[in-house]
Amino acid sequence: VQLQASGGGLVQPGGSLRLSCKTSGSIFSVNGMGWYRQAPGKQRESVAVIASGGTTNYADSVKGRFTISGDSAKNTVYLQMNSLKPEDTAVYYCNAFRYVASEGLRRQDYWGQGTQVTVSS
Repeated sequence: VQLQASGGGLVQPGGSLRLSCKTSGSIFSVNGMGWYRQAPGKQRESVAVIASGGTTNYADSVKGRFTISGDSAKNTVYLQMNSLKPEDTAVYYCNAFRYVASEGLRRQDYWGQGTQVTVSS
């Protein structure tokens, strides 16, 4: 699975951005997809996840501001980010994962290249 992320940029506090992550195959070929972010000097953290069945999960810090969604026809997952704050500044990474049944449901992760999001006035 190859992932191509796009949509980062510079935005003022309170603004919006939409990140896109296109997969090389069907988004139904994986068990879920999500977005992680890593700010300078900090560990990578999960921001939002969407399971193949449509269930979503968000980090507390972004609930009510970010929305993850998928378009199966375009094999693309989106992260709509509203009311952005300076603390949202980070490199955002697209992730896809599947559980490998032949290996005891070991989780296999795939990563896209990062896209920089900078929230600053």
